[in-house]
Amino acid sequence: MAKRGGFPGGMPGNMANIMKQAQRMQRQMEEKQKELEVREYSASTGGGAVTVTVSGKKEMLSVKISPEACDPDDVEMLEDMILTAANEAMKKAEDDSQALMNSVTGGLGGLGGGLGF
Repeated sequence: MAKRGGFPGGMPGNMANIMKQAQRMQRQMEEKQKELEVREYSASTGGGAVTVTVSGKKEMLSVKISPEACDPDDVEMLEDMILTAANEAMKKAEDDSQALMNSVTGGLGGLGGGLGF
C-alpha cells in the first residue's frame, strides 16, 4: 500500500510547514519580549501628585511624589494615590505586552499569556 502525502522517512509536508511557522513565531516572540524589557510605562494620580514608572518586565523603576501630596494628616490618601498609579502603570505594561504578543500570534487563544510576557 502506497503512502499518501508527505515525504518518505520524514514529516508530512503540512506538518513540516507547521513546525517552521511555530519556530518563526517563537523567534518573533523572543524578539518582542526583548523589546518589552527596555520599555517604560508611567502613570500619575492626583493631578500629577504621584507618578509611578515600571519597566516592561513589570518591575517598579521609580515613584515620584510632589511635596504637596505629603499631608501628615492624610497619609491614607497618599497611599491610595501610590497604589492607584502603580496599578495603572502595571496595566499599561501588561496591555502593551498583550498587544505585542498578539501581533505575533495573530490573537491565537492564550499564546504568550502566562509565559511571563
